Amino acid sequence: MAISGLGNLYVGVVDDDESLRRSVARLLRAAGMQPITYASAEEFRADVKQPRFDCLVLDVQLPGKSGIDLRNELAAEGDATPVLFVTAHDDPKASEDAMAGQCVGYFRKTDAGSELLNAIRRVVSPFPIGQ
Repeated sequence: MAISGLGNLYVGVVDDDESLRRSVARLLRAAGMQPITYASAEEFRADVKQPRFDCLVLDVQLPGKSGIDLRNELAAEGDATPVLFVTAHDDPKASEDAMAGQCVGYFRKTDAGSELLNAIRRVVSPFPIGQ
């Protein structure tokens, strides 16, 4: 069931795990959002036709440039798109680095999809959930 007003929201998902990309994309589509997926930070940067994203979901550890590096690059360019990080590793240093990059959420890949979805809704909705 689509959430009213979320159908025009574009969420970029950057993760090298193909099954996770597909799962997150299905979850976002089921919630009425428009996911666009990428296998790497480099693939994301090379997409010249990408829309303006309302939110990004970035894997912390990617081959090549990390999700944290990508977020830092975007921020240095003045891009203030909200970022949620996902990771398969419970690394306190990565968590610290992600939070220093002003991410709006940090999740393990084993966390419930509803947690990620609720975090996206919080950062993209002009009204608090439930109003």
